[in-house]
Amino acid sequence: MKGVAVIIKEVRSETIHPLLKNLLSYVTSEKRIADEYSKYIQLPNRKLYVAERNGIIVGCIGVEIIEYTAYEIKHIAVFPSERGSGMGSEMIDFVCDRHSLHRIIAETDLDAVEFYRNYGFKVSSLGEKYPGVERFLCEYIMKTNNDI
Repeated sequence: MKGVAVIIKEVRSETIHPLLKNLLSYVTSEKRIADEYSKYIQLPNRKLYVAERNGIIVGCIGVEIIEYTAYEIKHIAVFPSERGSGMGSEMIDFVCDRHSLHRIIAETDLDAVEFYRNYGFKVSSLGEKYPGVERFLCEYIMKTNNDI
């Protein structure tokens, strides 16, 4: 099944799909899902994309425009059965290509640091932003033809 092509598309529906709601529960609290989802639908500087395999949602990535060629990953999630398949990286590649980004950042916890580091993000500690929880800033600068 992992050999089947993935289709990534923007979410525009006012109603949240149950699988998307499930994915978002991995990256935000249950009580915040509806609020976060409505931001993606209503705010022009937010975009939410789903990755589908055989028409089934298997991952999502939500971004916020912070500058013309710079975005922040607000949410990224992949179902456990798809983890390790390259789905997360594929979604980041899609967003970077679609929007001709020069820079992309994310703030995360220790659990996701290696994912970002493996992609090529520079990771730096933000310290303990919440009691007992260290947060990290991950930043990726795209290579341009001038850099090669």
